[in-house]
Amino acid sequence: MPAHRVRCFVPSRLASVVRLAGVAGFLGAASSAWAGGILIYETGHEGNGLANAGAAALATDPSVLMNNPAGISQLAGTQVNMNAQVILGDMGFSRDSDNNFGGNEGGNPLTYIPGSSFFVSHEVNEQASIGFGMYGNFGLALDYDDDWAGRYFTQEAAIMGVSFQPTYAYKIDDDLSIGFGPRFMYGFYRTEVAVNNSVLGLVEREDGQLRYKDTDWGVGFNIGLLYNLNERTKLGLAYTSKVDLEFEDHAELKKITNPLLNLALSRVNPSGLELDMSVPQTVLASVTYQLDSQWSLLGSLGWQDWSEFGQIGVEVDTDATTTTTTVDRQYKDTWHASIGAQNQIDKRWRWSVGLAYDSSAVDDEDRTVDNPMNEAWRFATGINYALDEGVDVHLNYALVWLGDMDVQQTKRRSGGTLSGEYANTALHVLGGGVVWRF
Repeated sequence: MPAHRVRCFVPSRLASVVRLAGVAGFLGAASSAWAGGILIYETGHEGNGLANAGAAALATDPSVLMNNPAGISQLAGTQVNMNAQVILGDMGFSRDSDNNFGGNEGGNPLTYIPGSSFFVSHEVNEQASIGFGMYGNFGLALDYDDDWAGRYFTQEAAIMGVSFQPTYAYKIDDDLSIGFGPRFMYGFYRTEVAVNNSVLGLVEREDGQLRYKDTDWGVGFNIGLLYNLNERTKLGLAYTSKVDLEFEDHAELKKITNPLLNLALSRVNPSGLELDMSVPQTVLASVTYQLDSQWSLLGSLGWQDWSEFGQIGVEVDTDATTTTTTVDRQYKDTWHASIGAQNQIDKRWRWSVGLAYDSSAVDDEDRTVDNPMNEAWRFATGINYALDEGVDVHLNYALVWLGDMDVQQTKRRSGGTLSGEYANTALHVLGGGVVWRF
């Protein structure tokens, strides 16, 4: 039987046991966090301490090419930047009186995730520069206890990936630069969800499980402009295109002991599934202003196109007579705003601080346990130290505060409601790195 295909906002065939309801993914060189949707700003570089303020205009090291390719035009000689970080999650689900699924509360589905990034730039001549970046800035990864109350919606949701970006920047004149970089993204998708073997019968049976995994390559591009308005002010404008990823492989079914479910599954053959996703396109505008010899002020405004994300995922849902395949996640575009400051304390020490806000990609009533997104506040700070003329080291910290998130999900076919709250949800991001200048 042919594979099932689901594209953004387009339902596939009506007869299917597998309901594609959206497991938001994790893409990011072994790192993850939430922004307005699940794009992240933290990759370990010095800018982490600014909460993304001035990201498209501040060019102090090669990591700028991730946010604005034109930025490497401001870097002299050859520069190499290597970074590492760890994200510590503090989130837990608590059931309320409306919940009627048995099981525990899932534990902490996001404990810690390490990450890294690498950037290099080279000044070819007075006008042209080239660079390369390897980084991850998109994602979510959750791993609940297998027997938790929400196991029929998700047990594990993870997409891991990395972006490779060669970059070219050109100075049109002393004030205006342009940069471009194709972006090659490698993604790995994996999800696990429990199957309720008791849903179509009177006999209590042990849960089954559906597992799905695949890899894919996607291609997009980053383009940006950098303009020196005057000696004190720099403006940056950058656009990142969407990246399409298509996952098609076998859905592995285990311990499906309900004969009616087995019959339904044999008719629709969920072993061949195609799931399409678009990493959102973005626009970012930034400004830096040199207040005096010590202080700089920075700011950013951004937009992320989550309404065309492409909801992907696997969830088994059926009743005694019908099954359906639907795609309805109600994602919406998000907005970002950030402000920050840098203080060049002396020739060796530089201190950064930033505050940011990202709107949520879902309304409260559309929030799900496979991607419990919310509006996010960021509080960040960091320090940079010049070891000598050609080597800098930096350390940074960011608190990503999502607060309280109510969740209520109902199986539309088989019934049953998962209801509860994630209270005081937060992420702690610790990062650091080194910049060499030759």
